[in-house]
Amino acid sequence: MDPDTDPAVVLLARHLAVVSSNCATDTVLQAACRHRLDDLARFPALLTFAISGVAYDAAAKDRFHKDGSKALRLLARALNLEPGTYVVSSWTGDASQSGAVTLVGDGLSVTLRVGGLHEGREIAYRAITDGMEQPPRFATMRALLEPSRFAARLHRELANQRTDPVPTALLLSA
Repeated sequence: MDPDTDPAVVLLARHLAVVSSNCATDTVLQAACRHRLDDLARFPALLTFAISGVAYDAAAKDRFHKDGSKALRLLARALNLEPGTYVVSSWTGDASQSGAVTLVGDGLSVTLRVGGLHEGREIAYRAITDGMEQPPRFATMRALLEPSRFAARLHRELANQRTDPVPTALLLSA
C-alpha cells in the first residue's frame, strides 16, 4: 500500500506528531543521533551482556552470539591466525543459558560466556598441547574489546604452557 494513503500509517504519523514534544531542529536531532551511536561504540553490548547475561532473552542471546563471534574473529586476526587455521563456533544452549562462543586455533582455545556464573571470568582461554587442553585461565569481557592487547597477553601467558614449538602466528603477535 502507498504510505501516503494507508490509514494505519496516517494515524501513526498523526499520533507521533501529537506525542512528540521535541521541537529541536533536524541538525540538533542528527547530532544527538551521532552522539548516541558514539556511546554505543564506546560501550559495546558485550559489556552489558557480561553484567546482565542473556538468559531467557532470545534477542539478547542472538546479539551476544553475533557480537561474540565477531570479537573472536578480530582476536584471531590480532593473533595473526591465517583464515582456515582456526574455527569460531557458537553453541546456544537452552533458553536459560547464554551458551558459548569459541575460537579454536593453532595451539589455543578461547571461550566466551556470560551470566552470573561467569561474571568477571567471561573469557576462558587455554593452550592446547599435543591435542590436550591445558588448565584454563580467565579474563573479563573488557579484555576482548582490545584484541591486539589481549593477543599479546595470550602470547605471554600461553607460550609458557606449551611443550610443542610456539606457532609462528603467536610469535608474530608478540
